[in-house]
Amino acid sequence: MSMTTEMEELSQFLTLETRLDVKALALQQTLGLTGTAEGRHLLIETSSVFRNLCQLLNDSQKSVATDASLALINLSADEDIIPALTAEGTEVIENMLKIIRNPEHDLADPACMVLSNITRTKKGSEVVFQKMADGLDNYIDIFCQEKYNKKGARLHYLAAVFSNLSQIPAMREFIIGPTKSCLQRLVSFTDYKDSVVRRGGVLGLIKNCCFETEHHEWLLSEAVDLLPKLLLPLAGPEEFDEEDNDKLPIDLQYLGEDKTREKDPDIRKMLLEALTQLCATKSGREYLRSKNTYVILRELHKWEKDENVMAVLEHLVNIIIRFEYEIGHDNLKEVEVPEEITEKFNALETAL
Repeated sequence: MSMTTEMEELSQFLTLETRLDVKALALQQTLGLTGTAEGRHLLIETSSVFRNLCQLLNDSQKSVATDASLALINLSADEDIIPALTAEGTEVIENMLKIIRNPEHDLADPACMVLSNITRTKKGSEVVFQKMADGLDNYIDIFCQEKYNKKGARLHYLAAVFSNLSQIPAMREFIIGPTKSCLQRLVSFTDYKDSVVRRGGVLGLIKNCCFETEHHEWLLSEAVDLLPKLLLPLAGPEEFDEEDNDKLPIDLQYLGEDKTREKDPDIRKMLLEALTQLCATKSGREYLRSKNTYVILRELHKWEKDENVMAVLEHLVNIIIRFEYEIGHDNLKEVEVPEEITEKFNALETAL
């Protein structure tokens, strides 16, 4: 008997109607297979496996539904499997979205994790965005309602989905469309204490939106007021003199001795990268200087220990403290890099 035939036989027991003991045994075998690359590649030969696992997410036996969700998480974590998961007819994405929308579903968090895995690739993001596009406002509503799910699911990984989707221009355009209030609602989670996944995902989305230089003026305006949202997690308990303090955005004045900085170095790096993007234009740089961004960065520099974060921080400080005549360009993104420098960078990348 071929392995494909064995997989097909295994798959036929992964249904709601199958007797519980038989179903549980088949599911255990399937879950075991998803733990290895070889096993995952065997499973994708049988497309019904995906549909049947999705069906079992609604099994009345909680252990069966949970194991089915773990199998889908394992499958979606393998980038080689994502094309099979996103193929027409598998309905994995549709099932995950349906579960997320259901406030009574126990497995909304695993559903978010599956979509988070799928959207790590550009192709996966494009397919998921197509499925979500018409109801994107609704998913943002769900995300912003912390107690939307009545079964205790927190939906933090929906932030990672949004972040991954923002690699697509259409998603960024949707989020930062001035007629919408999506970004204004999401920026409130940049200092969210209860979940590094939630605040990291939101900041990943914001960082990607900051690549859209033509929207910088709006991002820094009172409509969004992005600068203090990015600076606050980087600020510590330091006290400044009255002159320095008065120049800071109001949200950063008199923070108090119990103020702590963002603990996660990857998130601190994202915050600094977003600020660096906002320095692409002269008007952006001048705005950051006018709001005394430097003093927050100066104190962070004294405190920071992570080398990767420090490299981004020092690059940003170098931009902030320079005079405009030294920079010599209105838009840094329009500067042409000399050919010999490009060649050196390419040589370094090849060496790495």
